[in-house]
Amino acid sequence: MAGVLGGATVTDVRAEAVGTGQMADCWRCHLEYDRKHAGPGSVIVKLPSSDPLSVETAVALRNYEIEVSFYVQLSGELDVKTPACYHASLDPGGANFILVLEDVAPSRQGDQLAGCSTDEAFLAVSELPGLHAPLWGSDRLQTLDWLHRSGPGTEGALPALVRALHTGFVARYHEWVDPEVLATAERLMERLDVFDSVKPGPWTVTHGDFRLDNLLFPPAGTPQRVDVVDWQTASHGPAVADLSYFLGASLEPARRAAVETDLVRFYQERMGAAGIDIGWNALWESYRRYSLGGLIMAIAASMLVRRTPRGDDMFMAMANRHGRHAIDLEALELLT
Repeated sequence: MAGVLGGATVTDVRAEAVGTGQMADCWRCHLEYDRKHAGPGSVIVKLPSSDPLSVETAVALRNYEIEVSFYVQLSGELDVKTPACYHASLDPGGANFILVLEDVAPSRQGDQLAGCSTDEAFLAVSELPGLHAPLWGSDRLQTLDWLHRSGPGTEGALPALVRALHTGFVARYHEWVDPEVLATAERLMERLDVFDSVKPGPWTVTHGDFRLDNLLFPPAGTPQRVDVVDWQTASHGPAVADLSYFLGASLEPARRAAVETDLVRFYQERMGAAGIDIGWNALWESYRRYSLGGLIMAIAASMLVRRTPRGDDMFMAMANRHGRHAIDLEALELLT
């Protein structure tokens, strides 16, 4: 931040809570300086959650470390649009961090509960090649420990964790979830090891939680690119997982079914323009397979963070949409 201010000093700060994050708290800080126009009028400051359970989960999953590391080590090598980072720091142990980010207001946060329009879906998907293509299949990503949290001795850890959380999920939310989705989740629990162990490459940088709450849409009449935020689940993995997750989470099932083939082809074309040729059959099969990832996320995340009324509504919207997505695509048939 000091480099941005050119020696000026902040003389006053007024903070207001913003965002809907579950793992961290965000504040819009309005700044005054010892000389006019010395720096941005406001910034977004991201800090650990005020909820002990969310912090415990974030430390266990290395979420704070991942986001700080993304901004420090990777963001400059990618073409995805994300707010400028003025400061990033993490304390030893991973329980305390600070991010100071560009405030891109008046861009507006997407609404996970309401879903998005077809035009907004195309706008969001157009940002994915800038994330996926630059380091597609790069060997360097193998060297970033924070980007791939699995390794020797962790095989089977994710399926075991999700199965344990699924029991509590059903007990808490069974009246909120479509019975057909609950049945699909039960069958998925039996095949989690296959889902977790077979993830075709090439791999690249993925966001891991690419959905409306983590996208900031520009106001009408301005350059039409979304800002992508919340990099706490960035990973080294299959790119199509981000695409399938976004479409499953962000569009009502009827709208999604009507436009998803066009959106997947749009992604294929944009990746091709970025120099990455993905054959249609392989792309579509992967898209189907990773529709299950959203259901897994809804089950696990809902049980690992502080429970709130909006959180319940959000996770149930996700569970029902992702479950219907997997059902419509017959995704479980791919886990053999």
